[in-house]
Amino acid sequence: MKAIVLSLFMVMGLFISAQAQGGSGVLSFDFESHDFGEIPQGTPVTVEFKFTNNGGADILLSNVKPSCGCTTPEWPKEPIAPGETAIIKATFNAANAGPFNKAITINSNATEGTKRIFIKGLVVAAPSNDGVPQKQPTMVKP
Repeated sequence: MKAIVLSLFMVMGLFISAQAQGGSGVLSFDFESHDFGEIPQGTPVTVEFKFTNNGGADILLSNVKPSCGCTTPEWPKEPIAPGETAIIKATFNAANAGPFNKAITINSNATEGTKRIFIKGLVVAAPSNDGVPQKQPTMVKP
């Protein structure tokens, strides 16, 4: 009887040890921030954030949410197995002139749970009909 109980504890210990070593996925990005540089106003731009699951279990991205409506993300809806790579696309619409710095929040079942990646750049005002760039309106005091 003692041998059976001891054997059960050993098997349970090995199982728990195996789960601790490889029991969750790990998101590892090639890069976590992208600078578009200067972008002409009205010209959408897209970047692909490539990542690898470096953990021991499948990763499922439950939500990928941008910090504003000016950015549209696309992400895989199927689980990413250990060792597999996948891509999150982020498209910025560049409608308004000026600098931007936006975050994209990734929720998943990976070890980290919530991860943020970033895009930034400068949207350059579109030229007016006469070829001179449009200026931003300024306040004039009477």
